[in-house]
Parts: sequence; structure tokens; C-alpha cells
Amino acid sequence: MMRVFAALVRRDLAIAVRVGGAGGLGLVFFLMVVTLIPFALGPDLNLLSRIGPAVLWIAGVLATLIGLDRLFQADEEDGSLDLMRLSPAPLELVVLAKCVAHWLATGLPLALASPLFGLLVALEPAALGRTALSLLIGTPALAFTGAVGAALAASIRRGGLLIAILVVPLMVPVLIFGVAAADPANAGRDQALTILLALTLASGAVAAIGAAAALRGGGQ
Repeated sequence: MMRVFAALVRRDLAIAVRVGGAGGLGLVFFLMVVTLIPFALGPDLNLLSRIGPAVLWIAGVLATLIGLDRLFQADEEDGSLDLMRLSPAPLELVVLAKCVAHWLATGLPLALASPLFGLLVALEPAALGRTALSLLIGTPALAFTGAVGAALAASIRRGGLLIAILVVPLMVPVLIFGVAAADPANAGRDQALTILLALTLASGAVAAIGAAAALRGGGQ
């Protein structure tokens, strides 16, 4: 099963690279949001540094939505999803593999680039490190949550807006604890970081079961 999982992750990453994937678009969108906020708020560096982690997290949530509509829909259109339903591998494993590939192509680049983009909102070094760590831990939860909406809309053409309406409210707890974990004032008191990790693990289990059930229902 681990070889099947690894093969599915490699397949989706290869597809993302070949077709231009959502990773590059997500980074560009992330940069656009983080760049526009300082222009809107003005040159108040103290204000920017206070809201910087929230700006990066909101940009991360919005950037994660890019490409979610194609997470299962492309496989539904070319018949690959039917083969996955009929394969001996559990559909839950397929869902997890596709979520991991989506996170590697979108969420991981955002987390790694966040220290650089954080300079645009005047974040201090301590805040840069904690924000990057919180994004690294929390962005998988965004990918898992988005997968449930993507599975529900897999058979709907141009279902990107529907997916956003479905999953953005479910991403709010991750956003709240992600911003709290990024606050340097919470250094040494990592309850928010622990809760964020728990949300990621729980959302992975829920996504595997929920998205697989939605895909089975869509195939009937």
C-alpha cells in the first residue's frame, strides 16, 4: 500500500509540473495579496507587523483554494477516477495521496516562501519563524479540508466557486489557531500550535473518509 501511495503522489506531482500546476499560481497569488495589503493600509510599520501573521495566513487560505476544483475533476473527466474506484487500493488511501500531492505543490511552497514575503509586512525575525512554522503545520489541514469540497464537486464543471463556499467556513478554525500560533507573544506557550497540529491530523482522517464517501457516491 505504501508503494501505491508513493506512486499516486509522484503521479499527481508530475501532472502538476507538466501542466503548470497550482503551485506557481498559488505563490503568485500569495505574493499579490501580501503586496497589496501594505498599499491599502499605508506606511504604518507597527500596524503591519501586528497584523502581518494574519495577512500571511489569509493569503495562504485563499491561495490554497487555487487548483482545488481540479483535484478530482480532472481524473473524473479522463476516467482515471473510475479506475481508482475499481482498484484494490482503498479509496481513502487515494484521497490521502492526492491531498499530500496537492499540499506539496501548493502549501509547502507557501510555507517555505512565507519568511521572505513576511518582510513585506514588516514582520520581526521571531514572528517570521513562528509564522513559517505555523503555516508548515497548518496548511496540510487546509488541503485536507479542501479535498472534501473538491470531492463533492468533482462531477460539476466550473465548481471552483462552490468549493470555496463549502470549505472556507470549515477553514476558519485552522485560520484562528494558525494566527495565534504565529504570534511571538505565545513563544513558550504552544497550546495554539498543539491544537493546530491536532486539527491537521483530525482533518486528514475526516478528509480521507468524507471525500472517499463523496467519490463513491458520485460514481454510482
